[in-house]
Amino acid sequence: MSKIKPSKGAPYARILGVGGYRPVRVVPNEVILEKIDSSDEWIRSRSGIATRHWASPEETVTAMSVEASGKALADAGIAAEQIGAVIVSTVSHFKQTPAVATEIADKVGAGKPAAFDISAGCAGFGYGLTLAKGMIVEGSAEYVLVIGVERLSDLTDLEDRATAFLFGDGAGAVVVGPSDEPHIGPTVWGSEGDKSETIKQTVPWNDFHVGDVSKLPLNEAGEVKFPAITQEGQAVFRWAVFEMAKVAQQALDAAGIAPADLDVFIPHQANMRIIDSMVKTLKLPEHVTVARDVETTGNTSAASIPLAMERLLATGQAKSGDTALVIGFGAGLVYAATVVTLP
Repeated sequence: MSKIKPSKGAPYARILGVGGYRPVRVVPNEVILEKIDSSDEWIRSRSGIATRHWASPEETVTAMSVEASGKALADAGIAAEQIGAVIVSTVSHFKQTPAVATEIADKVGAGKPAAFDISAGCAGFGYGLTLAKGMIVEGSAEYVLVIGVERLSDLTDLEDRATAFLFGDGAGAVVVGPSDEPHIGPTVWGSEGDKSETIKQTVPWNDFHVGDVSKLPLNEAGEVKFPAITQEGQAVFRWAVFEMAKVAQQALDAAGIAPADLDVFIPHQANMRIIDSMVKTLKLPEHVTVARDVETTGNTSAASIPLAMERLLATGQAKSGDTALVIGFGAGLVYAATVVTLP
């Protein structure tokens, strides 16, 4: 017989508050077209993106996260000192260690919480939300701050016609806390590593230590390029539309929610065509509000779902208590979907 006491936490967990931060600079497609041979019409028709936000040097991963976290804490009515864990999902914090979550926790005044980063690309918010839920139910934290943050402008090859227009910067945060009723459904998540080459960084960081320039990408002037994100667009599109619609349906089924009972759909803001195709495949009713934040924010990877959630609530397109299906998918290829009650 085990001598270890069982874990004891809350019966369930829920999102209590949400906050977002978008950099001040708004970048229209015309700026992107200065480097690639394309058109505003082509970019809009292929992606639905008209503008995106790019961060200034002062708008760091930490600074944006602190701003979004402050708003989420205020929205939740929770003091920073009550936060027991900080989870940050990002692929654009370039220090291998320490985790940026520790710096963010200190700057928001969270005291001495557990703090760590995760790398799950565009599915990162869903991963963080699932970990937070587990912590609260298990009893290792009462309140958890989950942040998705990216400065993808730092990882954008402006000469790559296939990706130069896609990416934006920003941070989204939620506070997750205890609940007497289930307000975060079971997570359907996973990975398909055999397709990991379809979205990737152009070169690994250690190639810069080799000293062989022939291994590094060069720009038109013959200068070494900073690593960037590249992808096989058509392969990613097909996977997202067909496979992720199945995952979304599995998440609905796991939560016991029929499409007719859904109020809001918040998919990862990768591409408007992907979003519209998923809506059609899932046969969502017309009353379901669909997040299309990608038009003015671009693809912000781990930040896209909380940013879209925050905007829907701020504009009144969604309201507190609505039932929402959220799904993230991206590099890895990884994915995570669940049904939540909006704060």
